[in-house]
Amino acid sequence: MSVETREARQPWILLSPALSAVALLLFVPLAFIAVYSFWLRTATGADQVGFYLDNWAEALTDPFYRDILLNTLKIAAITTLVCAVMGYPAAYFIARSKGNKAILLLLLMLPFWISYIIRTMSWINILGVSGAVNWVLTGTGIVDEPIQMLYNQTTVILGLVHFLLPFMVLNVFVSLDGIDTTLEDAANSLGATRWQAFLQVTLPLSLPGLAAGGLLCFVLGAGTYITPLVLGGPRDAMFANLVFEAIITQLNWPLGSALSLMLLAVLGALVLLYNRYLGMAQLMKGLG
Repeated sequence: MSVETREARQPWILLSPALSAVALLLFVPLAFIAVYSFWLRTATGADQVGFYLDNWAEALTDPFYRDILLNTLKIAAITTLVCAVMGYPAAYFIARSKGNKAILLLLLMLPFWISYIIRTMSWINILGVSGAVNWVLTGTGIVDEPIQMLYNQTTVILGLVHFLLPFMVLNVFVSLDGIDTTLEDAANSLGATRWQAFLQVTLPLSLPGLAAGGLLCFVLGAGTYITPLVLGGPRDAMFANLVFEAIITQLNWPLGSALSLMLLAVLGALVLLYNRYLGMAQLMKGLG
C-alpha cells in the first residue's frame, strides 16, 4: 500500500467509530421504519410482510392526517414566534451584561436539569382547577369559582414555549456575543441613536442566530407529543401523538412508521431549506 493511499484512508479510519455509531443508531433504525411502512396490518392484528402502499395512501390522502399536520405546523410556528419575541430581549440582556454573564447562563441552563415531563406537568399545579392561579383568584374574590384554563391549544403553546425558550435564548446569545460592540459605538459616533444602531447594525448581524433558534424551536415543537398529551385536549393532538397512538396504543407499526416518515420528511425539508440559504454553522454554535 502506497503512502498516499494510507494518508487518504487515515481520516476515514479515525472517523469510523463515529460513523459506525451514527449508522447503527440512526440509519439502521430508519431503514427498519421504512421497511415497516410498506407492510400491512391485517384484520387479525398480524403484520403482513410485503410491499404495500396502503399505509402511504391513507397517510397522504386522508384529510384527518392532513388537518392534524397543518395544525401541528401552526402550533409550532406560533410557538417559535413567541419564543423569538420573548427570547431576543433576554439573550440581548445576557450578551451585554458585564461580570455576571456566567451566572445568567447558568440560570438559563437550570431548566435542563429537570425532566421535561416534570416541567410540563408542573403547569397542572399552576393552571389547574385547584392550582395556584385559581387559588389566588378565588381566595381574593376575583372569581366565584375556579376557571378551567387547561386542556386547550393555548396551554399547549404555553408548555412548548416553557420547554423551547432556552434553545432560542442560547442561539441568539451566541450570535449577539460574537458581534463586536464597537460597531454600535461607531454607529453612534456617526449620528445614529442607540435604537437606530440596534436596528441597522446589531439586529441584522444577529439574524443568523435568531434563524437557528427558530429552526430548533420549530422542529422540536412540531415533533413533540408529551406537551399536547399532558396539557392539550382531544382536539389539540399534534402529529407525533398520531404516531404514538398508532404504534403504542393500536400496535399498528406499519401505519405508525408511515406517519413518522411523513413528519420526518416535512421537517427534513425545512432543515434542508435552512441549510441551503443560511447554513448549519450557526446552528452548531448554538448547540455547542
